[in-house]
Amino acid sequence: MLIDDVTIKISAGKGGDGVVGFDKNKFALGPTGARGGNGGNVYFVATDDIGALRAYRHQKSFAAESGKIAGYDLRDGRKGRDLELRAPIGTVIHNLITDKKIELTKVGEKTLVLKGGLGGRGNWFFRSPSNTTPKEFEVGKEGQKGKFRLELKLIADVGLVGFPNAGKSTFLNIVTAAKSKVANYPFTTLEPHLGSYYGLIIADIPGIIEGASTGKGLGTKFLRHIERTKNIFHFISAESEDPVADYQTIRTELEKHNPDLIKKTEYVFLSKIDTVPPQKAQKKLALLKKENPNTLPLSSIDDESIEKVKKILNKIKDQRFIAKKVVK
Repeated sequence: MLIDDVTIKISAGKGGDGVVGFDKNKFALGPTGARGGNGGNVYFVATDDIGALRAYRHQKSFAAESGKIAGYDLRDGRKGRDLELRAPIGTVIHNLITDKKIELTKVGEKTLVLKGGLGGRGNWFFRSPSNTTPKEFEVGKEGQKGKFRLELKLIADVGLVGFPNAGKSTFLNIVTAAKSKVANYPFTTLEPHLGSYYGLIIADIPGIIEGASTGKGLGTKFLRHIERTKNIFHFISAESEDPVADYQTIRTELEKHNPDLIKKTEYVFLSKIDTVPPQKAQKKLALLKKENPNTLPLSSIDDESIEKVKKILNKIKDQRFIAKKVVK
């Protein structure tokens, strides 16, 4: 089960206390109380493990280590160990206390979210010509605390959308090593499935239904997963009585959720063309091409149609390679 939305409480470490200490040497009786160690900080680290949020499914509270108490011989206390929490790339970290948002977009990206408390000063820091035997010291400061919502929005090169039972899972299994469940039923899968086509990440977004943008069915739970998808492959079953209406319905739901979604590069595939008479399939294909010229027929048992889709994927892959080269 993919965990893509969790809320957890986190605490940075408390600073260690300072101490009151004096040198016991007969000729050096000055103060020797040192500073306590600083509390550990809290970081989020981006990973390519899409299931990393499972670690927060049951455990809801986390804390960095507190700093250690100061020594009596001018030795500072040890700093508390930092806490590093892993989250998948594409995770939006919502600080529910400050309303600030942080987005993890690169593998290995490390982001500080909470600072540990400062260690308290010992009596050595309070010495002066008029106070040679100070007995003052400071208690370590509390570390920052926060409540965070971790919301995963998949980052994929290609997002597959369409009504349930439109053939998306079958397609993903054919062109990648993914093992999506495939069955002939008009129900949506319960979580996104990912596959890799020579380095291209393809995400099979669970079937969208009419009213999804307002919360119907799985609602906006999975619509957010295509917000960062660079290209959209829109699947419409040839078995549909009105493929144009299906196309427009999905487009409407995407636009209601986020107007930028319909501005993305979109390819339309009339899938399962082997399940209807050729003449009927051609008629539906012509109607869809009026809506989007980038419309192609597709059948899981027709190698030629699969190869045409692979050419599109290769083009996207080459464009991504060029873009990365330019950035470097």
